[in-house]
Amino acid sequence: MNIIDEIGILAISTRLQRLSEQLRKDGALIYKSFDIDFEPKWFPVLYTLHVKEILSVVEIASEIGYSHPSTISLLKEMEKNKIIASKKDKLDERKRLIMLTSKGKELVTKMQPVWRIMQNALTEITDNQNNLLKAIEETEQKLARQSFFQKATELKD
Repeated sequence: MNIIDEIGILAISTRLQRLSEQLRKDGALIYKSFDIDFEPKWFPVLYTLHVKEILSVVEIASEIGYSHPSTISLLKEMEKNKIIASKKDKLDERKRLIMLTSKGKELVTKMQPVWRIMQNALTEITDNQNNLLKAIEETEQKLARQSFFQKATELKD
């Protein structure tokens, strides 16, 4: 056990980041092993557009819970790789509408069996993913009501 593991809740952000990096790295290896050229960081956008088909940048950011600048960065990478395309909204020319290209749709079709394998592996790894997901969801809900900073400030006073 290392020092980060020993200090418990104080290092939760570090441990979640470490876990996220490991899952992302392994996800990339899984995709590569199935001969799929895909960056795991693109997953939330790809999956959202697979389900919702066409959305504005703001709507995508809202759906995936990312900031507008982070979403724009992902969209630029995905557009450069011809996974998504954009067009101006006919009703509001300031608004860009984003959709999967035919390459993006083919990618989803190729990835769906891999997603099932990944889902099964993650379920086994987490023993019972419902507990982990429930804990994450509860924490996110509490943070939406009161940020970590607000809570710490409240406890300081």
